Amino acid sequence: MGSLTKVAPELPVPDLAAALEYYTGRLGFEVATIMPGRAYAIVERDDVSLHLFVAPSEPAAVSIHVFASDLDALFGELESRGALVTQEIVRRPWGNREFRVADPAGNTIKFTE
Repeated sequence: MGSLTKVAPELPVPDLAAALEYYTGRLGFEVATIMPGRAYAIVERDDVSLHLFVAPSEPAAVSIHVFASDLDALFGELESRGALVTQEIVRRPWGNREFRVADPAGNTIKFTE
C-alpha cells in the first residue's frame, strides 16, 4: 500500500505579484519558484510549501490548516508583520490552540498547535 508523504496546497489568487508580496512580507515565506509567465509560484517556510496560481476567473477562496510549534511566538511575529489576523488565538474544547490569518484573495490559513 502506498503512503502519503507531503501536501502542497494550491491557493488561487487574482494577482500573483501582490500575493507574493503578502506571503513573503507579512507571513515570512520565501519564494522558491516562479514559473515562466508568472502565473504560478511556490513559497516555502520551514517544511511548508504553498503553491499560488493566478485563477482564470473570480477564484473561490480556500482554507488550509498548518500545524505549528510555539504558536504564541508565531502569532506575535505575523501580527507584527501586518498579517491580516481574522481570529486571535483560541483554545478549542479538544485541546488545540489556533489562530487564523487571511490573504488579500480571501484564502484563510489556520495555524494550530
